[in-house]
Amino acid sequence: MAEVIKKYDAKLDSKKRLTIRGARTEYYHVTERKDGTIELSPRELVHPDKISEKTLQMIDKAVEKFKDGEVSEPIDLDELEKLLD
Repeated sequence: MAEVIKKYDAKLDSKKRLTIRGARTEYYHVTERKDGTIELSPRELVHPDKISEKTLQMIDKAVEKFKDGEVSEPIDLDELEKLLD
């Protein structure tokens, strides 16, 4: 588990916002659990122009194969849904 570098109590303001003191990043992924726990994970958004040329070529190739009907069998997500519950 990561080392704790800061701990503090916080309060929502009148617009239901929470201030993160000394935030290291601008964007966060939020996970809210049934027990009221909220987890923030830092995210870095990438502008579409910053996607590498190789990645764009791979995406184009995948779309071409999809249009030509070259697709795998459907994935059964029942087991995954059971695990997530």
